[in-house]
Amino acid sequence: MLAPKTDILPQRTKGIARLVTKSVAGKTRLDVFYQESAAKIRIPESYDGRMEAVLINTSGGLTGGDRIEWQMEAGADTALTVTTQACERVYKSSGGHAEVKTVLKVGARSVLHWLPQETILFDQGALRRTLDVELNETAEFIGLEAVLMGRKAMGEIVQTGLFRDRWRIRQAGRLIHAEDVCLAGDIKALCRRSPVLGGSLAFATLLYCGPRAEALVAKLRALFGESSAGVSHWNGKLVIRLVAAEGYDLRKMLIPAISLLRNGDPAPKVWNL
Repeated sequence: MLAPKTDILPQRTKGIARLVTKSVAGKTRLDVFYQESAAKIRIPESYDGRMEAVLINTSGGLTGGDRIEWQMEAGADTALTVTTQACERVYKSSGGHAEVKTVLKVGARSVLHWLPQETILFDQGALRRTLDVELNETAEFIGLEAVLMGRKAMGEIVQTGLFRDRWRIRQAGRLIHAEDVCLAGDIKALCRRSPVLGGSLAFATLLYCGPRAEALVAKLRALFGESSAGVSHWNGKLVIRLVAAEGYDLRKMLIPAISLLRNGDPAPKVWNL
């Protein structure tokens, strides 16, 4: 008689989803659509010829050992906005780290706006995230990642954990933007340091690549005024860094900035639901 197993591993989330668009009679249409396990995509009806994709992690959050991958491609002459149904939550890890991998491709004369809602890191959560983008030299791209260190209104405190975020943006095969963020160990103490967050609990990076980059600098600086925001333009790109005391304050800065970058179009509707 076989002895019962006592080393049963906890269930872990795995998911991958892929979407590719194509142009049909001047409108953005589906070319490839694939989803597996917890990674789902929903496409609300659109009437303006553009497409919006809403990403959903059906597991309801991430913890150590979970793996999610998103692959989005805007084919030539198409316009695609990608967002998420809700904030992604990274819960306490009992071992290992969660991993989110995002790969974006933007074809000739195409537009891709990567606008996920905020990621919320809880105490003892562990997340490694990568964003890899390939742009055609005639493409337009907006990229956003926002992070909350717990929710201030709920009294949540992130004492320890791991957050690693890696961006690589290439245009016509040339690396135009690279950054790595690492918060590890005593995150609470790190976030209190002035060169990090100076005691704030929410931060975001917005990146714009496109023909309006230089013209947007003065408008964005006027929009933010004296708030904790930095706007820089170099190497054909526009980079915006935002820091706020909590998530609500961060959103009040992000929503008008997103609209300005989107030439007056509002943030995706799911942001307001």
